[in-house]
Amino acid sequence: MKMSAKKINPWQPLVIAAFAGGLAGPAWADGETIALFTKNQTNPYFQSVRLGAESAAKQLNAKIVNYIPTHPDSIPEQLSQVEDVIVKKPDAIVFIPVDYKALTPAVEKINKAGIPAVNITDRSAGGKFVAFVGSDDYSLGLETGRTLLKALGGKGNVVIIEGVKGSLTSIDRVRGFNDAVKENPGVKILASQPGNYQRLQALQVMENLLQTYPTVDGVLAANDAMAIGAIDALEGASRKAQIVGINGTQEAIDAIKSGKLLATGDYGGFMQGCLGTMIAIRDLRKLPVKTEIVLKPTIITQSNYKDFDVAPEKRSCPTYDAATM
Repeated sequence: MKMSAKKINPWQPLVIAAFAGGLAGPAWADGETIALFTKNQTNPYFQSVRLGAESAAKQLNAKIVNYIPTHPDSIPEQLSQVEDVIVKKPDAIVFIPVDYKALTPAVEKINKAGIPAVNITDRSAGGKFVAFVGSDDYSLGLETGRTLLKALGGKGNVVIIEGVKGSLTSIDRVRGFNDAVKENPGVKILASQPGNYQRLQALQVMENLLQTYPTVDGVLAANDAMAIGAIDALEGASRKAQIVGINGTQEAIDAIKSGKLLATGDYGGFMQGCLGTMIAIRDLRKLPVKTEIVLKPTIITQSNYKDFDVAPEKRSCPTYDAATM
């Protein structure tokens, strides 16, 4: 998917007529209920997804019901929530699996119950979906890594703070980081350790790395929350390093504005929430949908952050046609 900046900026509030963007057609009964599954309440990325879904549902006269584990990324809790949803039988589901493999049986139960589902963010290892909406994690890792290493002049000592071990997003982003480093023989990776996509855990990992290594020039963090945790650790130790993250969250944009963060790769959480919900509703209304949408990588830096500096709660989804052109 490629969006022209001249035609639409997904981060700017838009005035959109109800049912715009190709939703004219045969009559339907609106007011559908869409169950949205996200991984946790702590990561700002998932808040952006939820806000995008709410915006799309509001524009299309549907309702979002959120299902969020109270314990971050809890497989048993999400499995239980799926069982609850199947009993309540919403019109459709927009689904981010806590674990792309472990939740496959739950997806199969959703399929058996006859509830249409759209998979976003983390591609499920199994089950049937109306569509998948996500971003290219490898390309985001590669381009974000290149941005850091260019700022370092192609040399220096760096550390990688990974996401959740075994998660597809972390695997692909870290692979991109490593390939960026391979392009720069003057860069040495001192360590690569998981921070589980959590700010506090990344802070603790970074504190330990700073105690072990007297010189750390750069930090490649697999998400923004961990990048902010690394900033906290560096400030606590009165040390400096260039840092990049991934997700394009508001806290990352604020850190770029203040000069504390070099860059973030925009993962398009708000847009994924928009598109996943739009596709679910369009499918229910027997309107055509794209079955595969992978957003292209965009790197947010000091040079372009103003284009993205709109609080998630103030954003509005573009029309489906504009978002998929």
